[in-house]
Amino acid sequence: MKAAAPNLVVAPIGEPVVVEKPNWLRSLLLAPSVVILFLWMIVPLLMTIYFSFIRYSLVNPDQSGFAGIDNYLFLTQDESFWPALINTILLVGAVLIITVVFGVLLAVLYDRDFFGKNVAVLLVIAPFFVMPTVSALIWKNFLMDPVNGLIALLLHTLGLPSFDWFANQPLLSIILIIAWEWLPFAFLILFTSLKSMDQEQKEAASIDGATPIQMFFFIVIPHLKRSIGVVVMIETIFLLSIFAEIYTTTGGGQASTNLAFLVYSLGLKQFNVGIASGGGILAVVLANIVAFFLVRMLAQNLKAR
Repeated sequence: MKAAAPNLVVAPIGEPVVVEKPNWLRSLLLAPSVVILFLWMIVPLLMTIYFSFIRYSLVNPDQSGFAGIDNYLFLTQDESFWPALINTILLVGAVLIITVVFGVLLAVLYDRDFFGKNVAVLLVIAPFFVMPTVSALIWKNFLMDPVNGLIALLLHTLGLPSFDWFANQPLLSIILIIAWEWLPFAFLILFTSLKSMDQEQKEAASIDGATPIQMFFFIVIPHLKRSIGVVVMIETIFLLSIFAEIYTTTGGGQASTNLAFLVYSLGLKQFNVGIASGGGILAVVLANIVAFFLVRMLAQNLKAR
């Protein structure tokens, strides 16, 4: 009987053959993705941190020098920083409330069979596929225009004066636009989660005499708790970097500027790369703090289940 070859793995009949790859081969296969990730994420982050500690202006690049934490101190003492931070918190909080509340209501409403259901679902999710700039232009020129907008025409029909949304309530106008864009996302997540609910629970509760409102608060909402956490976490991360809607509609201003637009203004309007980089780092830190607590909250919900 001949001996088995050195590279041949002999296993008993009926059992799978597992061939372990050498460690150097695993590292070699992972190397391209690690290099791409490093060049794509780590290098820009390190460059931003570097520029945040130097005094660098695109107008006078020859006068750059080490600034220490002066950029951060100047930014936090600037009169536009704290309003931008407050606007960011208000925008994120208001959009989350609108999208989660109406997402739950729409998911419950569509969780039944009716004529034209597929078309109705398509109409609900359609705004999610519209580019942010296009959405902002639609709302600015077609809906909220104080002269020719549909809302102004409706107010005139009712005998009411027109209302200039972006002049009188710029932040509220932007909140409505962004909520319209992100409501389909919340609806899709919650509607899909609602489809996985055990219908026997609802039938048993109905037999026990539970009203639809009681079933909504004590059966539907607890079932959607995990999905609501996912919606809040994902939306918060993206809402912290909202820019296109503000740039297209109001063009900034103290009443509607958030942190992302403030960084843009400092870097590309005032040409101060150092202070803009400091604002970008503060925005990244804020986003990571929020994401950390949201992930912990979601993990606790998963353990509780």
